[in-house]
Amino acid sequence: MPIQWFPGHMTSARKKAGEAMENIDVVIEVVDARLPQASCNPLIHELRRHRQRPCLKILNKADLADPDATRAWLDHFNRQPGVKAVALSCKKASDVARVPGLCRQLAPHRNDNTKPLRMMIMGIPNVGKSTLMNALLGRKLSAVGDEPAVTKAQVRGDIDIRHSLVDTPGMMWPKIEFDSDGYMLAASHAIGRNAVIDEEVATFLGNVLLARYPERLTERYGFAVAGMDGVAVIEAVAKRRAMRLKGGGLDLEKAALVLLQDYRDAKLGRISLETPETREAMLAEHAQHRASLTPAADAAPLGEAEA
Repeated sequence: MPIQWFPGHMTSARKKAGEAMENIDVVIEVVDARLPQASCNPLIHELRRHRQRPCLKILNKADLADPDATRAWLDHFNRQPGVKAVALSCKKASDVARVPGLCRQLAPHRNDNTKPLRMMIMGIPNVGKSTLMNALLGRKLSAVGDEPAVTKAQVRGDIDIRHSLVDTPGMMWPKIEFDSDGYMLAASHAIGRNAVIDEEVATFLGNVLLARYPERLTERYGFAVAGMDGVAVIEAVAKRRAMRLKGGGLDLEKAALVLLQDYRDAKLGRISLETPETREAMLAEHAQHRASLTPAADAAPLGEAEA
């Protein structure tokens, strides 16, 4: 089932973000390092392009992501015009301390003391925007929680006389184009649980793990993965953890939640759900599928067709 999630307050958040962007110098876009492209909001790109604002793209939670995949994503994003990409953890003070300097590189006209460098933090829900805001300010100004859409209004603050910040609510976009993006976002807890079926999300995650990190499943749960699919992974987790319903059947919902939480807590190791290569392959497959659904053009000459 395709996943879509666009709570009503996000329409207002997008409008206010567009208005505020007129008065900022650099957009700090926070994405999830485990799914950097899937967690990029195309609306943010559109707003930036309209206002011609440079972007510091922070691949947050880099300590949870596959280092090889993260390096590939940094190369990918740093080839984009007006973008500087960096991988870090917003929970590490030494990482956060680098952010103002990186923003100044993108807005050299603000390197004097005439006016402060004005930065806006943007991104989808639950990627660490408020954690970054609070760490930069050195005090708790934005609400933080392990749930999507905790922040629902813009928050402003000054780091010092040279740097000012705006934190925006997490914004999704009205329609997630690719089903796999929806599942990656749901697996990483960027989408409200009321919009997803946990067993379906865990099945997707199980298939990704089987394709890219099968040994992690064996290490964590102690079962062999040969011949398995995502559904079988959930069943095996339920069996290994003795998760049973009252009637004796497997509690697949509970097992699905265990698998999802183990991924989110990095108990399966440092995992990335996508790489530039898997992204390219997904887009090619999607384009091929769309082409197969397009009716073939009429082979008759144009004049005959019009006749």
